[in-house]
Amino acid sequence: MWTWRHGSRGPGREGLYVGPMAGQAGDDEGVKGRRIRGLNAVERRARRREDLLDAGLELFSAQGFQDTSIEQICKRAFVGTKSFYEVFTGKEALYLALLDRIVVDVTGRLTSALDELDERGDRDESGAARALIRHFADAFVDDVRVARVTFGEGRAVTPLAEAHRRTNRRWAASFVETVWRRLGIATGPHAHAVAMGLIGGLFDIIADWLLDTGAGAGAGTGASTEADAARPADRAVLQDGLDRFYTVVSSGLGDS
Repeated sequence: MWTWRHGSRGPGREGLYVGPMAGQAGDDEGVKGRRIRGLNAVERRARRREDLLDAGLELFSAQGFQDTSIEQICKRAFVGTKSFYEVFTGKEALYLALLDRIVVDVTGRLTSALDELDERGDRDESGAARALIRHFADAFVDDVRVARVTFGEGRAVTPLAEAHRRTNRRWAASFVETVWRRLGIATGPHAHAVAMGLIGGLFDIIADWLLDTGAGAGAGTGASTEADAARPADRAVLQDGLDRFYTVVSSGLGDS
């Protein structure tokens, strides 16, 4: 789920959509073709892709993956069905691409925060860990739709989505190990297994938080899909839960 360098795309799903965005040759218009509203063909395709991802975020978070149709997504994005299939092979492909976009955003936040700690020479392990966990939580609760789509009822439940989710968790665990090394935190021979358990626990805490606070109530309720930042009190509860869990796990890290 995470990268080691700011700006990396992460474990992308290049085969899930077609056309220039997937590294394939475009039509004859290409970059030099006629421009519409100031955009060439490749730029228009990229714009449609982002519009479809934005529509998917709104609808999946509000009514769930299963209850959202391609037609609804196209209507929300003001994109024709034919144009949809020029970008994605189907609804599941769009969902996985949306997860990848979330991964890139979270990765960028955490990598930037880690770089700032390095620049300051901050080696306070507990303080650095709390700062990173705060950035991790903020990435999902600044816009609760992101948490709903990733962890809540808005998520897709398909074999391919589950495989994608497992890949992201392994990647996240590798990032955690990188953080430990950069902060000089001593780890035992089973650090990767501990990191995997840590990531699974952090994700489950967010999922439970969505249910406990009602922040995940958008899925299936027809609630507003506008960006919804978590209330300060709810955010504090989540942060405290994540901090406490990390403290317990990290306390025995050197013996793992």
